[in-house]
Amino acid sequence: MQPVPVAFIAQQLDTLFADVRIDAVKLGMLGTADVVITVADALRRHRVRRLVVDPVMVSKSGHHLLAPEAVTALRLEIIPLAEIITPNLPEAEVLLNCAPLRTLADMRRAARDLHALGPRIVMLKGGHLDGDESTDVIFNGATQIELPAARIATKNTHGTGCTLSAAIAALLPRHADPLDAIRAAKDYLTAAITASDQLAVGSGHGPVHHFHNLWSR
Repeated sequence: MQPVPVAFIAQQLDTLFADVRIDAVKLGMLGTADVVITVADALRRHRVRRLVVDPVMVSKSGHHLLAPEAVTALRLEIIPLAEIITPNLPEAEVLLNCAPLRTLADMRRAARDLHALGPRIVMLKGGHLDGDESTDVIFNGATQIELPAARIATKNTHGTGCTLSAAIAALLPRHADPLDAIRAAKDYLTAAITASDQLAVGSGHGPVHHFHNLWSR
């Protein structure tokens, strides 16, 4: 990981907001506390309302990607600005500083605790649980719903969380109800994972098939 200078990040953001109509913003791995604070300042300065936060802080191999001070900054500076956050279970455990989440009941409680951090909607992803289904828990402060999907047998799962949060951000401006954007994004990702074995890219965990509905077979 090579951090980008924060002055350059701020200049990039200001340049884009000055030149392009931005309907939604999606954040992924920010890396350091300085970057988190710089991005949070820009979000407030440009009055971003449609913000999707994928709190990337634990790698697929289980390595922590953010220092403790960066996690604290993310929790305090970014998450309260978010319309939707999309943590997986290891990330939720870090954000809440809680015991491992091992059951659907644990996820339901954690979704409420995450909502208390300030986002308008929590999408807690259940892909790390065992079982034939992968169930996500959605909580908007009033209603909690569950979105199950069949678990797909494939090693090509690289980028699933990034793809989901990016798809939600892309779909938010097209749907009056954010839950409709979340459902459509999950359907898109499920299809992209299902089609991922059509690809042969590198070794190890390959990517999902982002263009599954565009490429002819």
